[in-house]
Amino acid sequence: MESSFLFKKLTAMACAASLGILAICAGAAESGTASATAKESPKAGSKAVKRYTIEQFMATTSILGASFSADENRILYSSNETGIFNVYVIPVAGGKPEQLTKSTSESTYSVSFFPNDDRIMFTHDKGGDENNHLYVRNEDGSEKDITPGDKLKASFVSWSEDGTSFFVTTNERDPKYFDLYRYDTKSFSRELLFKNEQGFNIADISRNQRWVALGKPNTTSDNEIYLYDISNKILKNLTPHMGSINYGAQSFDPQSQRLLFTTDENGEFTALRSYDLGSGTFKDVEKADWDIVFTYYSKDGRFRVTGVNEDGSTAIRLVQGTREEAVKLPKLPKGEIRGLQFSGKGSRMAFYVNGDQSPSNLFVYDFKSKQVKQLTQSLSKEIDPADLVEAQVVRFKSFDGMVVPSIYYKPRGASASAKVPALVYVHGGPGGQTKRGYSAQIQYLVNHGYAVLGINNRGSGGYGKSFYKADDRKHGREPLWDCVEAKTYLAGLGYIDPERVGIIGGSYGGYMTLAALAFRPEAFKVGIDIFGVSNWLRTLESIPPYWESFRKALYEEIGDPVADKDFLIATSPLFHAKEIRAPLMVIQGANDPRVIKPESDEIVDAVKKNGVPVEYVVFADEGHGFSKKKNQMEANRKILEFLDAHLKGNGSGKTVALAKP
Repeated sequence: MESSFLFKKLTAMACAASLGILAICAGAAESGTASATAKESPKAGSKAVKRYTIEQFMATTSILGASFSADENRILYSSNETGIFNVYVIPVAGGKPEQLTKSTSESTYSVSFFPNDDRIMFTHDKGGDENNHLYVRNEDGSEKDITPGDKLKASFVSWSEDGTSFFVTTNERDPKYFDLYRYDTKSFSRELLFKNEQGFNIADISRNQRWVALGKPNTTSDNEIYLYDISNKILKNLTPHMGSINYGAQSFDPQSQRLLFTTDENGEFTALRSYDLGSGTFKDVEKADWDIVFTYYSKDGRFRVTGVNEDGSTAIRLVQGTREEAVKLPKLPKGEIRGLQFSGKGSRMAFYVNGDQSPSNLFVYDFKSKQVKQLTQSLSKEIDPADLVEAQVVRFKSFDGMVVPSIYYKPRGASASAKVPALVYVHGGPGGQTKRGYSAQIQYLVNHGYAVLGINNRGSGGYGKSFYKADDRKHGREPLWDCVEAKTYLAGLGYIDPERVGIIGGSYGGYMTLAALAFRPEAFKVGIDIFGVSNWLRTLESIPPYWESFRKALYEEIGDPVADKDFLIATSPLFHAKEIRAPLMVIQGANDPRVIKPESDEIVDAVKKNGVPVEYVVFADEGHGFSKKKNQMEANRKILEFLDAHLKGNGSGKTVALAKP
């Protein structure tokens, strides 16, 4: 999800809009148009756009995950249909899904069917504290925590090839590091395979269970790959190098002969290479004009899937056989393929399609019959997709000439004679990326007359390593100035009221919001900070213990709280809160382990002393990202009310007249 605060590269692979009210995820495969399109006025005679309530938007169902049953006739997935995420199963032939977990308090997510029976594995934490455990639901409906204990975090890695065991990481031995265990599928007895004492990240395990691929971050743009031989307990660095190079282990091949990995060693973007486990030789495998962000094989080894981060969308490449011939994908609705998974025998493929105007829907494809079937209908029946807007990829030159790519949403009906207010929308990270795709929050704001520019300021992922590193040790300065220049770009469109531009963001985007109001108080009329950093010193000192392997990288990226204390004070909005003069809204999860609640408490108290309007919303049962519909609904409703009160009416232009629901 997009709220991978301070994990630059982790945000590139996946994002689920349902998990955080600020997530903008990858969307339609079409890359959109340049900034000229953003200036076009709607065609004469276009129908009036219906305005929808937050209740109507939240009636949309968010779904994610896909795992085939052993008989390949059902698919396991997660849905918030009841208002909170639970685990469901649906027949591949279509029909009514069956709810398997009945949680009313904890957001619960599917992990997988067991390979050889009808048991399932699922996971949840407690109130958003991120200390996830793994649970098994037996065929009789009983449930068991297979990773019991206090203050531990457990994650499923993969199944063994024959399905008799599976691999799990937990930090129970040392809260700073994740050890690798092999569990027996029947008894759940386990053995320690790799004791992690150097801050490695477990990437993949070979099918012959001999090799473990490990990642070792040095900085946010410099990573190494290590190989651990389980049989003789030998650890080897595969990528010793000088300088800053990103290496990322992806997948062992089905024969356990090669390790596939990504690297930007030879260019701006990451390409795919392989390491031969027998000969120790390297070989080029695949490249693109953008970052290759992941690759993996189907369980039967016949297919390989690759994802390319292509200008704000993730393009899927699917090949099959030893010659890796391209597989022609079926004709699908407009949008982007996500979450592609195969049945055990490779006869079927499950995946999601997500577009700017359509949330993710689950599909299944039968390779033999060549038939594709849509299994879900996620968008609320009360919403006409034609009333929603298609995103556009736009670019503008910043203060120093650097080109800044962005994802733009233009309200229907906006024109020079009916100017609209606008929001600069800043993603999390740093190093995250605003991508195309459905966002209920953004569509809700746009539907109510706000233009939204999802900025990919310098330091964002997806646009080459030079752009990616351009924000290092410059937070609160150059990346922020990009956001200010975004306001200039919006004002030049001709239908944006330059006196009514605000800024909004979550996590690192929340920091950017606070920084904008504190360091450039003349720029934006309002700010909405959602679980954002106000004090870098405290945040860097209070990061969760299981981020230990990233600590050095974070200090290199942001600053060392001891050595760089003065710099961090200078770039922390809390110490400059007296400069904030614009109305401010702050939203926080009480259980957030990444940006802890005092970050928001103190900035709210400090800004209130300035005599400006401050609204503070705290959710007692959420963490870093809001997973419960009732909280998403309340947050978005309050955001719109705040904007309507402090931004929509504060300029000289007229607002767009929208039809009432």
